[in-house]
Amino acid sequence: MGDAWTPAEHLHRPTGVSCDRIVSVKPYALVALLFLTATASYLCRVNISVVGALMMRELGFSQVDMGRLFSAFVLGYALFQIPSGALSDRWGARRVLVWAVSWWVVATLLMSALGSIRLTTAASEGFIALLVLRFLLGIGEAPTFPAAAQGISRWIHPANQGLANGVVMAAIGGGSAIAPALLSRVMVHWGWRFALMVSALPAFVAAVSWAFVRNTETVASVAENPTVVRDGRSPLRSRSFAFLVLSYTLEGYVGYIFVFWFYLYLVQVRHFDLIRAGWLSSLPWLLSMISIPLGGVVSDRLIAGRAGALWGRRTVPIFGLTFSAVFLVFGARAQYAYTAVACLTLATALVLCVEGPFWAAMMELAGPRSGTGGGVMNCGSNVGGMISPVLTPVLAVHIGWENALYVAAGVALVAAALWLGISPQPTDLQPA
Repeated sequence: MGDAWTPAEHLHRPTGVSCDRIVSVKPYALVALLFLTATASYLCRVNISVVGALMMRELGFSQVDMGRLFSAFVLGYALFQIPSGALSDRWGARRVLVWAVSWWVVATLLMSALGSIRLTTAASEGFIALLVLRFLLGIGEAPTFPAAAQGISRWIHPANQGLANGVVMAAIGGGSAIAPALLSRVMVHWGWRFALMVSALPAFVAAVSWAFVRNTETVASVAENPTVVRDGRSPLRSRSFAFLVLSYTLEGYVGYIFVFWFYLYLVQVRHFDLIRAGWLSSLPWLLSMISIPLGGVVSDRLIAGRAGALWGRRTVPIFGLTFSAVFLVFGARAQYAYTAVACLTLATALVLCVEGPFWAAMMELAGPRSGTGGGVMNCGSNVGGMISPVLTPVLAVHIGWENALYVAAGVALVAAALWLGISPQPTDLQPA
């Protein structure tokens, strides 16, 4: 992936770091580092959904309170998607990520410190402090995928961008798989505050790594992409881009249900114990580590084959979102708990296998503005993600968890249908 394509390299020296300590790496290694960064990002964002089981018990939080904590993160994350994408276009992915990842570490450690400091305030004020910190964490994590998109658009040949995006987005599965299995065990033995501290370690490693990596950039893939300006209009104002953002918004609604509520659903609705729920809720994310890059590979291969540029990008999202809806219905209706786990695991893997095609299509439409385009698209996803953590438990209270999952299935079907109006225009998609 990019071995035969040597990008031009431009050195940006981080403050306090000498030139001889900055490491130049090849494009595929940068994609691997983007994967590590995104994995650390997800570990920091979903840690609270795991420790929430004990946090609710100790601090007296309700499901609605936890939903607000989930959504506080998504609000900050969504609001700063577009600004962070624009900053990535201007400053480059590496410099933006150095500061962003350091931010995650500080915010996560401050949340864990709420238990180390003897608070004299009321519990409600402690909740407000957590709410603010989650919002600030969301702001810090906003550049994660727009910066990655900006980097991939410059570092990776268009023929391999579906795969590259799939590898990076597989971090959704990586971080979400590690969090329940690791943090639930740490939480049971040493408490939820220490579990939060452990969740910040990969982010610390990523921050140090970006500080010592040379920023390798090229305009090769951008120059080959004629969609930058078409008929005097910005590609970000096209109908295809609008449909892409709307579809990704709906996909975000469905995906964030699994990100924030699957573990608690297994504990509180399917009545698994904390440790077993931790391992079972890792299964969808382990499978997604395969399905996400596989979706990108299949999309790239379909484009290079008989499907062509249009249906090569459309096929995986339409298939994945449709069958995710089917397994959501089966999981909601399942009488036996393990059958529900199996169906919802498949639903998660299918709804996430579309990530590579979504981001590759965005790059094909946005060209050199891929950081901004990724920010707009991911903002939409997180608007959906901001709604679903709060709305899902409300629906569950009023119409039951089964019907709440039916709503999510309907949303997935609409997201699939919108791809019929999306027409990305990739060019020169033969491997370099």
